[in-house]
Amino acid sequence: MSLVRSCPDGDESFSTGPKDRRSRAPARPRGLGGLGARAGPLQYRARPMSKVLDELVKLLALEKIEENLFRGQSQDLGWGRVFGGQVLGQALSAALQTVPADRAAHSLHAYFLRPGDVSKPIVYDVDRIRDGSSFTTRRVVAIQSGQPILNLQASFQIVEEGFSHQDEMPEAPPPESLKTEQERIASYAGRLPRGLRERAVAERPFELRPVDEADDPFVPAPRPPMRMVWLKTVAKLPDDRALHRYLLAYASDYSFVTTSLRPHGVTWLTPGMQVASVDHVMWFHQDFRVDDWLLHVIDSPAAHGARGLVRGRVFTRDGRLVASTAQEGLIRLRPQQP
Repeated sequence: MSLVRSCPDGDESFSTGPKDRRSRAPARPRGLGGLGARAGPLQYRARPMSKVLDELVKLLALEKIEENLFRGQSQDLGWGRVFGGQVLGQALSAALQTVPADRAAHSLHAYFLRPGDVSKPIVYDVDRIRDGSSFTTRRVVAIQSGQPILNLQASFQIVEEGFSHQDEMPEAPPPESLKTEQERIASYAGRLPRGLRERAVAERPFELRPVDEADDPFVPAPRPPMRMVWLKTVAKLPDDRALHRYLLAYASDYSFVTTSLRPHGVTWLTPGMQVASVDHVMWFHQDFRVDDWLLHVIDSPAAHGARGLVRGRVFTRDGRLVASTAQEGLIRLRPQQP
């Protein structure tokens, strides 16, 4: 289990607490041409980008150290532990680098096992489970200091035509009319301890604009178990389908499991509150750009036994449902000493 304490407004970006490989001819690496084109190693050129986003894009490229083995570094966003979304994105990147070039990720299922240390590299061990005529399956174990910290299984499919339907996008105000998460944090940052305050307002690779009204995390009130958040990267990205999916996997961990806290009148600042991502599931339905606004519509249908379940739908601004998400997390309120 990856113990992931939420940082402001539900950003699960602070981790705390405690096979057989069959070699095949390597697939063509991902390039940066049109969406889905893969003409060379994942890299970034030519467009201005924020430092933190540029660093993240480079970290997702990974270093190949042996057949089916890749190594990645971590981005320190000030919390001391690896953000779960980063390990998710890197594991998907490792898997995709062993997949035939005509296939795109359509689903992933991951379990967070242990916290990650930002000061140490992570090795990604890919098991080539199956290569079928239409589908490819990969299993990835993320390893740090000899211990697995994440298990992921992902499936990839050739492009096919077929039946199509989707949920309707809920009504939401345009993102330009909303305050950014950082602006919201600024309203109470002065009451945070200095070290926590600096981390909370640090630069991030994504811009988030929550739809619902901000509440005071120091004096929380029970609210319905749902939220909507507009998100996009802070700068433009290359036209690479794989890169946009890695980054949405990363961003899908923002403001997620903490949605299950809302009915109970607690937040990440409640003394004794322990929040941890246990697993994470994603389905990619259509192509999208993560540097254009996406609306993550999140709800929590159940919580029981110190676990909360959340699920989400990701829409483009013009109403296309491009991805679905789900996560179960630990939500435990530990007794405080008098």
